[in-house]
Amino acid sequence: MKINFTKDNGPIDEIIEQLMEAAEDIRNPEFVREMIITSLKAGQEADEIADLKLMNSTLKEMRFTSKVFGPYRNIRKVTVFGSARTLPGDPVYEMAQLFGMKLAESGYMVITGGGGGIMQAVNEGAGPEHSFGVNIRLPFEEKANPVSEGNPRFINYKYFFNRKVAFLKESDAIALFPGGFGTLDEAMETLTLVQTGKRNPMPLVFVDDPDRPYWPHMIRFLEEELLARNYVCPSDFALFERVCSVDAAVEKIRHFYRRYHSLRYVRGQLVIRLTSALGPDDIRKLTDRFRDILLPGGIIEASGALDDEVDDADDIHLPRLVIDFNRRDFGRLRSLIDSINDF
Repeated sequence: MKINFTKDNGPIDEIIEQLMEAAEDIRNPEFVREMIITSLKAGQEADEIADLKLMNSTLKEMRFTSKVFGPYRNIRKVTVFGSARTLPGDPVYEMAQLFGMKLAESGYMVITGGGGGIMQAVNEGAGPEHSFGVNIRLPFEEKANPVSEGNPRFINYKYFFNRKVAFLKESDAIALFPGGFGTLDEAMETLTLVQTGKRNPMPLVFVDDPDRPYWPHMIRFLEEELLARNYVCPSDFALFERVCSVDAAVEKIRHFYRRYHSLRYVRGQLVIRLTSALGPDDIRKLTDRFRDILLPGGIIEASGALDDEVDDADDIHLPRLVIDFNRRDFGRLRSLIDSINDF
């Protein structure tokens, strides 16, 4: 029998409805129904058991991720990447440890890979009550550090891609310390997602030991090879910042959320939520400064919650800016957010 996402499957639809009723407390049943339909269709279509194993493990890992992070949605979190091979006593290890401590003191939680090196240092600094660990099962290196071991906010992943989703979906900022292939991969993945708008803007901070700089070499490569060949735009360099102290890294993250709160798109318009409203003169300055990223004839205007946001009960108490954004120049959008915070 061919199974469809539309409700024309006869007895199968009835059985699914009965199953959800029997399970009780099913939230958003329309999406749960589609997940069940997807599973049934996969069972009909997948010839290789490996495909079903991958889908099965992915769904289970993502479900558990949501369960672990769910109670902490209202707390801002910083994901920290860096080498698993950095040893205690190394200046960068001590910086990472201090960074975790200062983030916790500022009300943030931290997300690390839950392993050794920089990850352990950050978890040690933040303490177990302010730490998440999202580990990957490998035959070497990636064992739970003492802070993450036994922590209810520790998740062990089979697949890197699920782990990356957790790192980026659940964080409000990314900090990168020096590291190897994995750290560089995470830096490039984060840059790609914010550059293309697949991840909402957020602070992306490269943290360096001033006595032994690491990141200038990569930044120089981006400038001399990618920018020089027009593979990236000058505005893309607004997507990240390099700092040489823990205090500067924490301040960059705090400043990003000084007035900016969050954003979403409503019927094609960008809605930026603010913790405090901007005045008419400030909005005029923003419009003049960032006219290049507005649609033809587009505007920036103050607003309350739009109807769709009210229907979703989506932070409706916050003031808004509604922007006719071209959804292309995300480096410039990051600069616009910085300007909002500077007023």
